[in-house]
Amino acid sequence: MSVLVLILAVSAACCLGFGFVLQQNVAQKAPLSDFLSPRLLLDLMRVPRWLGGIGLMVAGMILGAVALGKGEISLVEPLLATNLLFALALSRHQTKHPLSHQGWAGLILLAGGVTTFILAGQPRGGDAVTDPARHWLIIGVMVGTALLLTTYAKRSRLSAGPTLLALAAGLLYGVQDALTRVTGTRFSEGGIMEVLTGWQPYGVLVLGVTGLILVQSAFETAELRNSLPALTAAQPLAGILCGVGFLGDRLRTDTGALAWEAAGLAAIVAGIVLLGLHPAMPRGTAPREPSLDLQPR
Repeated sequence: MSVLVLILAVSAACCLGFGFVLQQNVAQKAPLSDFLSPRLLLDLMRVPRWLGGIGLMVAGMILGAVALGKGEISLVEPLLATNLLFALALSRHQTKHPLSHQGWAGLILLAGGVTTFILAGQPRGGDAVTDPARHWLIIGVMVGTALLLTTYAKRSRLSAGPTLLALAAGLLYGVQDALTRVTGTRFSEGGIMEVLTGWQPYGVLVLGVTGLILVQSAFETAELRNSLPALTAAQPLAGILCGVGFLGDRLRTDTGALAWEAAGLAAIVAGIVLLGLHPAMPRGTAPREPSLDLQPR
Protein backbone atom coordinates (compact mmCIF):
# COMPACT_ATOMS: atom_id res chain seq x y z
CA MET A 1 0.00 0.00 0.00
CA SER A 2 1.32 3.43 -0.96
CA VAL A 3 2.25 5.54 2.06
CA LEU A 4 0.99 8.61 0.20
CA VAL A 5 -2.45 7.03 -0.33
CA LEU A 6 -2.56 6.08 3.35
CA ILE A 7 -1.70 9.62 4.47
CA LEU A 8 -4.18 11.22 2.06
CA ALA A 9 -7.04 8.85 2.99
CA VAL A 10 -6.53 9.16 6.76
CA SER A 11 -6.19 12.95 6.47
CA ALA A 12 -9.45 12.97 4.51
CA ALA A 13 -11.10 10.85 7.22
CA CYS A 14 -9.89 13.31 9.88
CA CYS A 15 -11.39 16.29 8.05
CA LEU A 16 -14.66 14.44 7.42
CA GLY A 17 -15.04 13.28 11.03
CA PHE A 18 -14.42 16.73 12.51
CA GLY A 19 -16.64 18.31 9.86
CA PHE A 20 -19.58 16.01 10.57
CA VAL A 21 -19.54 16.83 14.29
CA LEU A 22 -19.47 20.60 13.68
CA GLN A 23 -22.31 20.30 11.16
CA GLN A 24 -24.47 18.29 13.53
CA ASN A 25 -23.85 20.77 16.36
CA VAL A 26 -25.68 23.37 14.26
CA ALA A 27 -28.10 21.26 12.22
CA GLN A 28 -29.74 19.88 15.37
CA LYS A 29 -31.03 23.43 16.04
CA ALA A 30 -32.55 23.93 12.59
CA PRO A 31 -36.34 24.29 12.18
CA LEU A 32 -38.06 20.98 11.52
CA SER A 33 -40.03 22.63 8.73
CA ASP A 34 -36.81 22.53 6.67
CA PHE A 35 -36.67 18.71 6.77
CA LEU A 36 -35.46 17.35 3.37
CA SER A 37 -35.72 20.81 1.83
CA PRO A 38 -32.99 22.89 0.13
CA ARG A 39 -34.11 25.66 2.53
CA LEU A 40 -32.27 23.74 5.22
CA LEU A 41 -28.93 24.45 3.53
CA LEU A 42 -29.83 28.12 3.10
CA ASP A 43 -30.60 28.42 6.82
CA LEU A 44 -27.45 26.57 7.87
CA MET A 45 -25.21 28.62 5.59
CA ARG A 46 -25.79 31.63 7.82
CA VAL A 47 -24.00 29.99 10.77
CA PRO A 48 -20.17 30.24 10.81
CA ARG A 49 -19.75 27.00 12.78
CA TRP A 50 -21.67 25.03 10.15
CA LEU A 51 -19.65 26.66 7.36
CA GLY A 52 -16.51 25.58 9.19
CA GLY A 53 -17.82 22.02 9.27
CA ILE A 54 -18.62 22.18 5.57
CA GLY A 55 -15.15 23.57 4.87
CA LEU A 56 -13.61 20.60 6.65
CA MET A 57 -15.87 18.20 4.79
CA VAL A 58 -14.93 19.75 1.43
CA ALA A 59 -11.25 19.50 2.37
CA GLY A 60 -11.82 15.85 3.24
CA MET A 61 -13.56 15.22 -0.06
CA ILE A 62 -10.68 16.85 -1.97
CA LEU A 63 -8.09 14.80 -0.12
CA GLY A 64 -10.23 11.71 -0.68
CA ALA A 65 -10.47 12.49 -4.39
CA VAL A 66 -6.67 12.77 -4.64
CA ALA A 67 -6.33 9.46 -2.76
CA LEU A 68 -8.83 7.85 -5.14
CA GLY A 69 -6.77 9.12 -8.06
CA LYS A 70 -3.66 7.41 -6.72
CA GLY A 71 -5.13 4.23 -5.27
CA GLU A 72 -7.95 1.76 -5.77
CA ILE A 73 -11.35 2.67 -4.39
CA SER A 74 -11.47 -0.71 -2.59
CA LEU A 75 -8.38 0.42 -0.67
CA VAL A 76 -9.32 4.04 -0.02
CA GLU A 77 -12.93 3.49 1.10
CA PRO A 78 -12.14 1.38 4.19
CA LEU A 79 -9.60 4.01 5.25
CA LEU A 80 -12.18 6.77 4.85
CA ALA A 81 -14.45 4.82 7.23
CA THR A 82 -12.06 5.73 10.04
CA ASN A 83 -13.63 9.21 10.01
CA LEU A 84 -15.76 7.97 12.90
CA LEU A 85 -12.64 7.71 15.08
CA PHE A 86 -11.95 11.40 14.56
CA ALA A 87 -15.62 12.29 15.08
CA LEU A 88 -15.54 10.44 18.38
CA ALA A 89 -12.32 12.22 19.39
CA LEU A 90 -13.89 15.66 18.87
CA SER A 91 -17.12 14.57 20.54
CA ARG A 92 -15.17 13.34 23.57
CA HIS A 93 -13.44 16.71 23.74
CA GLN A 94 -16.85 18.42 23.74
CA THR A 95 -18.59 16.08 26.18
CA LYS A 96 -15.59 15.13 28.40
CA HIS A 97 -16.90 11.55 28.41
CA PRO A 98 -14.33 8.75 28.98
CA LEU A 99 -13.68 6.27 26.16
CA SER A 100 -14.77 3.20 28.20
CA HIS A 101 -14.63 -0.48 27.19
CA GLN A 102 -17.22 0.10 24.47
CA GLY A 103 -15.12 2.79 22.85
CA TRP A 104 -11.95 0.71 22.93
CA ALA A 105 -13.78 -2.31 21.52
CA GLY A 106 -15.20 -0.22 18.69
CA LEU A 107 -11.81 1.31 17.96
CA ILE A 108 -10.10 -2.09 17.84
CA LEU A 109 -12.83 -3.61 15.67
CA LEU A 110 -12.79 -0.72 13.19
CA ALA A 111 -9.02 -0.48 12.92
CA GLY A 112 -8.63 -4.26 12.89
CA GLY A 113 -11.37 -4.67 10.29
CA VAL A 114 -9.79 -2.14 7.95
CA THR A 115 -6.39 -3.80 8.32
CA THR A 116 -7.81 -7.31 7.84
CA PHE A 117 -9.78 -6.37 4.72
CA ILE A 118 -6.80 -4.66 3.09
CA LEU A 119 -4.32 -7.42 3.93
CA ALA A 120 -6.68 -10.23 2.91
CA GLY A 121 -8.08 -8.60 -0.23
CA GLN A 122 -4.85 -6.93 -1.41
CA PRO A 123 -6.80 -4.41 -3.56
CA ARG A 124 -5.13 -3.72 -6.89
CA GLY A 125 -6.05 -2.00 -10.10
CA GLY A 126 -7.27 -3.61 -13.29
CA ASP A 127 -9.06 -2.77 -16.49
CA ALA A 128 -12.30 -0.87 -15.98
CA VAL A 129 -15.47 -2.42 -17.40
CA THR A 130 -16.38 -0.64 -20.63
CA ASP A 131 -19.94 -1.99 -20.88
CA PRO A 132 -22.17 1.01 -19.98
CA ALA A 133 -25.00 -1.33 -19.00
CA ARG A 134 -22.88 -2.65 -16.14
CA HIS A 135 -22.19 0.90 -14.95
CA TRP A 136 -25.82 1.95 -15.07
CA LEU A 137 -27.06 -1.26 -13.45
CA ILE A 138 -24.87 -0.84 -10.37
CA ILE A 139 -25.38 2.93 -10.13
CA GLY A 140 -29.13 2.48 -10.67
CA VAL A 141 -29.39 -0.07 -7.87
CA MET A 142 -27.53 2.26 -5.48
CA VAL A 143 -29.49 5.38 -6.37
CA GLY A 144 -32.79 3.47 -6.46
CA THR A 145 -32.16 2.00 -3.02
CA ALA A 146 -31.29 5.47 -1.70
CA LEU A 147 -34.56 6.80 -3.14
CA LEU A 148 -36.57 4.05 -1.45
CA LEU A 149 -34.86 4.68 1.88
CA THR A 150 -35.53 8.41 1.60
CA THR A 151 -39.18 7.85 0.73
CA TYR A 152 -39.70 5.68 3.78
CA ALA A 153 -37.71 8.09 5.96
CA LYS A 154 -40.15 10.90 5.12
CA ARG A 155 -42.91 8.82 6.72
CA SER A 156 -40.98 8.13 9.92
CA ARG A 157 -38.64 11.09 10.22
CA LEU A 158 -38.51 11.18 14.00
CA SER A 159 -38.08 7.43 14.55
CA ALA A 160 -36.12 5.40 11.99
CA GLY A 161 -35.93 8.32 9.56
CA PRO A 162 -32.48 9.69 10.47
CA THR A 163 -30.83 6.27 10.15
CA LEU A 164 -32.52 5.62 6.80
CA LEU A 165 -31.48 9.05 5.49
CA ALA A 166 -27.90 8.43 6.57
CA LEU A 167 -27.90 5.04 4.83
CA ALA A 168 -29.23 6.69 1.67
CA ALA A 169 -26.59 9.42 1.84
CA GLY A 170 -23.86 6.83 2.38
CA LEU A 171 -24.92 4.97 -0.76
CA LEU A 172 -24.91 8.20 -2.76
CA TYR A 173 -21.51 9.19 -1.41
CA GLY A 174 -20.12 5.77 -2.35
CA VAL A 175 -21.31 6.26 -5.93
CA GLN A 176 -19.96 9.81 -5.84
CA ASP A 177 -16.53 8.47 -4.88
CA ALA A 178 -16.64 6.06 -7.82
CA LEU A 179 -17.58 8.84 -10.26
CA THR A 180 -14.84 11.02 -8.76
CA ARG A 181 -12.37 8.26 -9.60
CA VAL A 182 -13.69 8.13 -13.18
CA THR A 183 -13.49 11.93 -13.48
CA GLY A 184 -9.88 11.90 -12.31
CA THR A 185 -9.01 9.24 -14.86
CA ARG A 186 -10.64 11.25 -17.66
CA PHE A 187 -8.70 14.34 -16.60
CA SER A 188 -5.36 12.51 -16.61
CA GLU A 189 -6.09 11.12 -20.08
CA GLY A 190 -7.52 14.17 -21.86
CA GLY A 191 -7.40 17.23 -19.62
CA ILE A 192 -10.21 19.53 -18.56
CA MET A 193 -12.12 19.31 -21.86
CA GLU A 194 -12.30 15.54 -21.53
CA VAL A 195 -13.82 16.03 -18.07
CA LEU A 196 -16.36 18.66 -19.09
CA THR A 197 -17.66 16.58 -22.01
CA GLY A 198 -18.50 13.64 -19.77
CA TRP A 199 -21.53 13.28 -17.50
CA GLN A 200 -19.55 12.04 -14.49
CA PRO A 201 -18.50 15.42 -12.97
CA TYR A 202 -22.08 16.64 -13.12
CA GLY A 203 -23.17 13.41 -11.47
CA VAL A 204 -20.63 14.06 -8.72
CA LEU A 205 -22.15 17.51 -8.14
CA VAL A 206 -25.76 16.29 -8.08
CA LEU A 207 -24.97 13.37 -5.77
CA GLY A 208 -22.94 15.63 -3.48
CA VAL A 209 -25.71 18.21 -3.04
CA THR A 210 -28.41 15.56 -2.64
CA GLY A 211 -26.33 13.63 -0.11
CA LEU A 212 -25.66 16.85 1.80
CA ILE A 213 -29.39 17.59 2.13
CA LEU A 214 -30.03 14.03 3.33
CA VAL A 215 -27.21 14.16 5.87
CA GLN A 216 -28.20 17.56 7.28
CA SER A 217 -31.83 16.43 7.57
CA ALA A 218 -30.64 13.36 9.50
CA PHE A 219 -28.45 15.53 11.75
CA GLU A 220 -31.39 17.90 12.25
CA THR A 221 -33.85 15.33 13.55
CA ALA A 222 -31.85 13.02 15.81
CA GLU A 223 -28.66 12.41 17.76
CA LEU A 224 -25.41 11.98 15.84
CA ARG A 225 -25.27 8.37 16.99
CA ASN A 226 -28.49 7.68 15.05
CA SER A 227 -27.05 8.81 11.73
CA LEU A 228 -23.25 8.86 11.52
CA PRO A 229 -22.72 5.08 11.99
CA ALA A 230 -25.13 4.30 9.13
CA LEU A 231 -23.49 6.92 6.90
CA THR A 232 -19.99 5.70 7.71
CA ALA A 233 -20.88 2.03 7.11
CA ALA A 234 -22.83 2.49 3.87
CA GLN A 235 -20.31 4.65 2.02
CA PRO A 236 -17.36 2.21 1.92
CA LEU A 237 -19.59 -0.76 1.12
CA ALA A 238 -21.14 1.11 -1.82
CA GLY A 239 -17.73 2.36 -2.97
CA ILE A 240 -16.18 -1.10 -2.86
CA LEU A 241 -19.12 -2.54 -4.82
CA CYS A 242 -18.64 0.14 -7.50
CA GLY A 243 -14.89 -0.42 -7.52
CA VAL A 244 -15.15 -4.15 -8.05
CA GLY A 245 -18.30 -3.90 -10.17
CA PHE A 246 -17.14 -1.54 -12.92
CA LEU A 247 -13.92 0.32 -12.04
CA GLY A 248 -11.71 -2.71 -12.44
CA ASP A 249 -10.56 -3.09 -8.83
CA ARG A 250 -9.44 -6.60 -8.05
CA LEU A 251 -9.52 -8.45 -4.75
CA ARG A 252 -8.23 -11.90 -3.93
CA THR A 253 -11.01 -14.41 -4.50
CA ASP A 254 -9.70 -17.67 -3.03
CA THR A 255 -11.82 -19.15 -0.27
CA GLY A 256 -9.54 -18.13 2.60
CA ALA A 257 -9.15 -14.56 1.35
CA LEU A 258 -12.89 -14.13 0.82
CA ALA A 259 -13.57 -15.36 4.35
CA TRP A 260 -11.09 -12.86 5.82
CA GLU A 261 -12.41 -10.05 3.63
CA ALA A 262 -15.95 -10.75 4.85
CA ALA A 263 -14.71 -10.89 8.44
CA GLY A 264 -12.90 -7.58 7.95
CA LEU A 265 -15.99 -5.86 6.57
CA ALA A 266 -18.12 -7.30 9.40
CA ALA A 267 -15.61 -6.00 11.95
CA ILE A 268 -15.65 -2.56 10.30
CA VAL A 269 -19.44 -2.40 10.53
CA ALA A 270 -19.46 -3.68 14.13
CA GLY A 271 -16.78 -1.17 15.13
CA ILE A 272 -18.70 1.67 13.48
CA VAL A 273 -21.87 0.73 15.35
CA LEU A 274 -20.10 0.53 18.72
CA LEU A 275 -18.34 3.86 18.23
CA GLY A 276 -21.46 5.51 16.87
CA LEU A 277 -23.46 4.44 19.91
CA HIS A 278 -20.77 5.58 22.34
CA PRO A 279 -22.11 7.97 25.03
CA ALA A 280 -19.56 10.60 23.97
CA MET A 281 -21.38 11.14 20.70
CA PRO A 282 -23.57 14.27 20.77
CA ARG A 283 -27.09 13.49 21.89
CA GLY A 284 -28.80 16.24 19.98
CA THR A 285 -31.35 18.43 21.65
CA ALA A 286 -34.41 17.97 23.74
CA PRO A 287 -37.85 18.49 22.18
CA ARG A 288 -37.92 22.01 20.79
CA GLU A 289 -39.97 24.63 19.12
CA PRO A 290 -40.90 23.93 15.49
CA SER A 291 -38.75 26.84 14.35
CA LEU A 292 -35.49 28.17 15.73
CA ASP A 293 -33.45 31.19 14.70
CA LEU A 294 -30.03 30.00 13.57
CA GLN A 295 -28.51 33.44 13.30
CA PRO A 296 -25.52 33.83 15.66
CA ARG A 297 -26.02 36.30 18.48
